[in-house]
Amino acid sequence: MKILLKAAKILDATSPHHNTQQDIYIENGVIKAIGKNLSYPKATEISTDDLHVSQGWFDSSVSFGEPGFEERETIAHGLDVAAKSGFTHIAYNTNTQPKPDSRADIAFLLEQASESAVYLHPKACITSAQSEDKLAPLRELHEAGTVSFSNHKNPLKNANTLKLALQYATDFNGIVESFPYNNDIANGGVMHEGAVSTALGLNGIPSIAESMQLERDLAVLEYAEGKLHIPTLSTAASIALIKAAKKATQDISCSVAIHNLFFTDEALQGFNANAKLLPPLREESDQKALKKALLDGVIDMVTSDHQPLNSELKNVELDRAHFGSIGLEHSFGCLLSLFSIEQTIEILTRGKGRFGIAEHTIEVGATADLSLFAPSGAKEVTKSSLLSASKNSIFIGQSLPGKVYGIVAKGKSHFFNT
Repeated sequence: MKILLKAAKILDATSPHHNTQQDIYIENGVIKAIGKNLSYPKATEISTDDLHVSQGWFDSSVSFGEPGFEERETIAHGLDVAAKSGFTHIAYNTNTQPKPDSRADIAFLLEQASESAVYLHPKACITSAQSEDKLAPLRELHEAGTVSFSNHKNPLKNANTLKLALQYATDFNGIVESFPYNNDIANGGVMHEGAVSTALGLNGIPSIAESMQLERDLAVLEYAEGKLHIPTLSTAASIALIKAAKKATQDISCSVAIHNLFFTDEALQGFNANAKLLPPLREESDQKALKKALLDGVIDMVTSDHQPLNSELKNVELDRAHFGSIGLEHSFGCLLSLFSIEQTIEILTRGKGRFGIAEHTIEVGATADLSLFAPSGAKEVTKSSLLSASKNSIFIGQSLPGKVYGIVAKGKSHFFNT
């Protein structure tokens, strides 16, 4: 396929064309020419207002539903949403049915994603479906194409299981993920434990539920070595622990969810079930610490923590509602409302290397792996404007800046100009 991007401003600090406006000609998935006033009559031309281009964006924690919960979101439709949201790469979570713990499961996921312009990078479970204390065949799953091992938001109760997983995965440089959450301390809580939970009369989740588990996991990592990724930090105390671990040169990375950067626990006033998230929204002091840690590089990457849910799981009393919100289509606007356009793009393109995903500079001869967007304009999020099949968005009612036009990846263009 031949594609010509016209008058696109390039934002890629690794590119010799950074911060310049250029035409970009792509043929068979490779950038063949970059310059002014390029003309290729047989190419599909993409020209639109305020067109910007960057390296493809990456999201390290995305859920859809398939297999097992297709009514929430199929892989095909979810990847269409990802493309329209500017993402060329997503790491796919293990909260499916069946859970991916075999080579056949990984092959199914890759096949379902094969026609999309978005790269789906499957995760596999740490433990087998038969026993949470028995490791899944990690090497076999790695060879099948997984980028990490994760039990999603089911924290490992047995620290020895984490130790064994880290040690075993070291042989092939695999990454193990551990969700920082202590169920005993959380004690069935539904939101952050603090002044708001007290005022609402709701059972709270104390910050120590996260930091206590994280301390354990870091101690295991120090002993076992290996590569550990901690998804979705939410507290200032956790940031201090990660910072100390990195200073001690432990092989550790972490992420934060966009929701925890944009909202605080005040969002649950009025018992808004779409604001019931895990990890929960915390206090303003935590939010400020998360933003600073992201800019300082203590937090390695941002995720939408995209979690579609059918309406009957949200349209109930808050204490019975399921945790989670969609977020893919809000990531760019959310970050742009908090940071500069340069910072936003730098954040959205982080994390690929950690998961073994190739990064492609915008230059002649490079693979075309591009996100297309405009920093101008703003749009209010309404239920009817949502792209996802599920509509459980905490961002409904928010006005978010910028606009995403789509992506060019895998030799295809997925252009969404509305």
